[in-house]
Amino acid sequence: MSQLKYLIEKEFKQISRNAIIPKMIVLYPVLVLLIFPWAINFEVKNIQIHVVDNARSVYSQRLINKIDASAYFILTGVSTRYNDAIGDIEKEKADIVLEIPASFDTDMVKERRAKVMISANAVNSTQGLLGNNYLTQIINDYSQELRTELFPASALSDASHIDAVTDYRYNKRLDYKTFMLPAFIVLMMTLICGILPSLNIVIEKETGTIQQINATPVSKFNFILAKLIPYWIIGLVILTLSFLVTWVIYGLLPSGSFATLYISAVVFLLGITGLGIIISNYSDTLQQSMFLVMFFILIIILLSGMFTPVSAMPGWAQAVAYANPLTYFIEIMRLVYLKGSALSDLFKPLMWLTGFAVFFNTWAVLSYKKRG
Repeated sequence: MSQLKYLIEKEFKQISRNAIIPKMIVLYPVLVLLIFPWAINFEVKNIQIHVVDNARSVYSQRLINKIDASAYFILTGVSTRYNDAIGDIEKEKADIVLEIPASFDTDMVKERRAKVMISANAVNSTQGLLGNNYLTQIINDYSQELRTELFPASALSDASHIDAVTDYRYNKRLDYKTFMLPAFIVLMMTLICGILPSLNIVIEKETGTIQQINATPVSKFNFILAKLIPYWIIGLVILTLSFLVTWVIYGLLPSGSFATLYISAVVFLLGITGLGIIISNYSDTLQQSMFLVMFFILIIILLSGMFTPVSAMPGWAQAVAYANPLTYFIEIMRLVYLKGSALSDLFKPLMWLTGFAVFFNTWAVLSYKKRG
């Protein structure tokens, strides 16, 4: 036990003497939580729209004003030539073109219906699809307004209709930042507690200090444990600091228990730091270790369900996601933060994280080659 104590003390001294790591532990979570939730946002807004108004009437102008008043669209131009509007799309000055025909007013009054054409730039398919949906909703709302104005109430009294009342559970304001903040906390813990341990042993290999340790009676288990414990503590410090920042800046507190989050975080940290040590054991130089870390970190972040639902991925990607510890910890963080799930509700993802922790740490101890 005393041997392990001195090894852990050595690791903390090495970390504290580093000019960058102590500052990164404090500043990195703050900067990420201040910048990323605003910059990485999949909500589609500020869609540039060009309207081709062939009708040039009161009704068409009201439709244009309604679109311009929307928070989702920026009106970049109104013209009477469709080719001019398409030219704006080609020049990236517009994302969507709405063409209003010359017979718009007549069709609404006589036929009780009118057609408009929407041309959306689908290079960015998400923006094109959502922009089209937003615009269609605005047009439908305007159409209902006109029908109410133009036709007597008795003409519509017999029409069947359904009133849908929507209740948004767990994220009442539909704020995307609320959904992403728990995932960003996981991202920070992964980057710091996954990358730094992977560099630790390699640096000692290059400096030659590991040969001195190998000449001592230190067991492989104690050596690996002493490498991991400081990063488990650092991970919990990052988690606590992240809780504080998300509360102070965004007013977001978990709906569930902090104890549930800390217990889950400990299990996750056991696994992700073990993965870092495995990479370090198989790397002879710092460059090799950095390359392997970037390779694995990129895969586990992108295929974790952080940005896109796992269910929307192809089969092979889902298989990778379900073999990824980040997938389960992000799920836990979101469930506890947004739904208030308890430990009993998280049995399956916690069991997966426990399995990863046992597997990675056993591999880390067995793969470390002690040479005197």
